[in-house]
Amino acid sequence: MPCGYKSLKSNAGLAKSPTRTVTTQNNHIFMSIYAVFKLECLKIKHKTNHFAMRAKLFIKANQMAYEELQKLRAA
Repeated sequence: MPCGYKSLKSNAGLAKSPTRTVTTQNNHIFMSIYAVFKLECLKIKHKTNHFAMRAKLFIKANQMAYEELQKLRAA
């Protein structure tokens, strides 16, 4: 199963919905499904899996945040 519940839960944050109203819950579910769809497209394009892409993005985001912190310290 290429796009299952595990991917929705693990990669798109479906289980961590902070929503309270039906409208925001529906929006969160829709965007979670859309995020998994986009991840699936990237998976095919880059020939890797969701978890590897997520780890790569996490590392890159941390590197960028660290660089920004260094700039702030230097100022």
